[in-house]
Parts: sequence; C-alpha cells; structure tokens
Amino acid sequence: MMKYNPEHHHRRSIRIQGYDYSKTGIYFVTICTHQRQCLFGEIRNEKMILNQIGKIVTQEWLKSAEIRQEIVLDEWIIMPNHLHGIVGIDKKDDNDFKGDNNKGASLHWCQLKPKCLLTKD
Repeated sequence: MMKYNPEHHHRRSIRIQGYDYSKTGIYFVTICTHQRQCLFGEIRNEKMILNQIGKIVTQEWLKSAEIRQEIVLDEWIIMPNHLHGIVGIDKKDDNDFKGDNNKGASLHWCQLKPKCLLTKD
C-alpha cells in the first residue's frame, strides 16, 4: 500500500466559502485518521476487514444518529484510514428551507436507514 505523502497527496478544499454547514441539508463527509494512518483495518481480497478500532468507529458512527436528534445517516463506508458518509442535518427551525422553493420538507420524511456499503444492508 502506498504510504501517505503530504507533498504528493493533498487536495484543495471543495467547501463553499462562507457557507454555514450546520444548516439543514444533506452532506458528504470524509473523516481521516491522523497522518492517514491505517488504524481501522485492512483490505484483503478486495474486502475491508475491520479491526477492533474499526468496529468501534462503526459503533460510534451509528450511535451519532441516536444521540443527535437533528441528524440522519445514509450510506457510509470505512476504509483503512478514513470514513466516508452521507449525513443529513434536519434543523426544524432553519428558515432557509421554508417557502415556495421546494425545499420546505424537512429531512425526517426521507426515512434514511444507515447502510454500510460493505454489507449492502
């Protein structure tokens, strides 16, 4: 596996300058380990095999929606050194999503069920 090199492996931010990412919406998030260390497991025969830390990350990811009523989780996947996930934030008092702009529906109608891409749940 190629070792992380910050001189070679760097990406510019694709965040919208000045946008408040705490607003109601659906977001694609990536969470990386410190210095891209492979802490969550390894890939064997094209499958991700979680180690104990990876299993804890899984539990904590799923627990996030239980303890934070304003979020819903959709597809997600854990890789050896990072996690990708789709997170919906549903703030009932977010006035930016009211009115006649087809954004008036809050996220709770989506009935999103957390699904790990590894297990195809």
